[in-house]
Amino acid sequence: MKELKEYIRNIPDFPEKGIIFRDVTSILQDADGLKLAIDELAAKLEGLDFDIIAGAESRGFLFGMPLSYLLHKPFVPIRKKGKLPCETVEKTYDLEYGTATIEIHKDAISKGDKVVLLDDLIATGGTMKAAAELIEELGGEVVKALFLIELSDLNGREVLKDYDVESVVQFEGK
Repeated sequence: MKELKEYIRNIPDFPEKGIIFRDVTSILQDADGLKLAIDELAAKLEGLDFDIIAGAESRGFLFGMPLSYLLHKPFVPIRKKGKLPCETVEKTYDLEYGTATIEIHKDAISKGDKVVLLDDLIATGGTMKAAAELIEELGGEVVKALFLIELSDLNGREVLKDYDVESVVQFEGK
């Protein structure tokens, strides 16, 4: 049986020279790879008391939805600014070359909700730090930040040091 790392396509020099892009579409395109990814994410949540899975746009949706379905938990989308139709709260955070803003519906998280944050990849940690702050602003508690892939050299774990961070697969380098 293949390991999850074997399903991840590595694309050198994308989006720029010296970067190795870790492509998850190769997981999605293989039924065995997708099943393995969801099963391994679910295993990281065994025994954890939580109410909601919240996923970051867009690849966090791809893995968060089947995981929510499997574990029979609600799913809350965290979207780019301007994509949600109801009243939202938003957080702007720094990117390598600029800023980005994410939003969540104001009524998506209630006081005391225990939330698992999910994304396909942790690099610098900025998106998930902003997402965690939105959850907390609404009265929720982030009980885990879960990632399929971790780029360990980029120190995203340090940015999320106040949270329980876990990843299925780790890669060194950019």
